[in-house]
Order: sequence, then structure tokens, then C-alpha cells
Amino acid sequence: MVPKLWNETIEAHRRAVRDATLDTTAALVAEHGLASVTMSQIAKETGIGRATLYKYFPDVEAILVAWHERQVTGHLEHLAEVRDQAGDAGERLEAVLEAYALIHHEHHGTELAALLHRGEHVARAQQQLSDMIRDLLTEGAETGDLRDDVAPDELASYCLHALTAASSLPSKAAVRRLVTVTLAGLRPPR
Repeated sequence: MVPKLWNETIEAHRRAVRDATLDTTAALVAEHGLASVTMSQIAKETGIGRATLYKYFPDVEAILVAWHERQVTGHLEHLAEVRDQAGDAGERLEAVLEAYALIHHEHHGTELAALLHRGEHVARAQQQLSDMIRDLLTEGAETGDLRDDVAPDELASYCLHALTAASSLPSKAAVRRLVTVTLAGLRPPR
């Protein structure tokens, strides 16, 4: 539910309305399916008027895109935290790859995912993630811990594509094995 305006600043109230709208819409879509959720339902469940809802978003798809942008931003922040908590470049790379694979494992492909993964925000996020992994690969190659015979951009792409397989794996243990196999391909050739 949305907090009463007199308890908050206008900006905090707007943020609360927006967050409540995003969360409510995601919950309704998860419960009822994408095609059956309406702006009227969202307004009712959120506790705001339809006119107010339309001031924030033109339609259900716009709400879901905003919700997904928030999710993607949260994932990138989580990956950066994971990276910053690990030790050397190799450990940071392993931690980031495992966290990324686990995110993929938890978010299986759905009709909603197909709709949301075509936005520009996804392309920006993929580039940020690729850059993060490329930088870790470069650092690891400079220390001799990772291969330097393949360009770091290519290796980053290889890693990200390989780890998308995590979405179809049956368990977290299988995801960790996938990460282990991916990391083995990054070691310097003998």
C-alpha cells in the first residue's frame, strides 16, 4: 500500500507510489498471467486511483519494463558487491560468474522474460556486465592466472553465453559445475 502523503516528502511519496505499482504489477502478473492484468486491477490493488496510475505509466507493459529495469539494476549492483568482496582477480571472477549463473538459474525463461529482455536497458546492462568480466579477465591475464592468448572481450562473451545454460540446469550444484567448467577454459594453456 502507498503511504499517506502528509507523512512523506512529495518525492518520497512518488517513489513509494512507483515502487508499490511495480511490486503489485509483478505480483499480479505472476499470479494471473500477463494477458489478464489490467490497469484497473493494478490501481485497485495498489490503492491509488486509475488517473494517478496513468500519470506514472501509460500501460501495463510500461510498468513491467520499469519493474524489470529495477530488477536488472539490482542484479548489477549485487554482482559489483560480490566482485568487491572477493580477493584476487581470479577469486573475483569466479564469484561474479557464479553469482551471474545463479541469477540465470533462478530466473527461467517465460513469456514475461521474452517481453522484457528486448529493451534497451537490457543491452546496457549486458554491456556493463561484459565490461566487468572483461576487466577481471584482463587483470587475471596480467598476473598470469588466466589465459592471455584470447582477447578479454572474446572471453567475456564466451563466459556470458556459456553461463546462460544455467537457466535450464536442475540444481544449484549443476550451476556450480557449469561455472567450474567455464573457469577451466579460462586457465592459461599448458
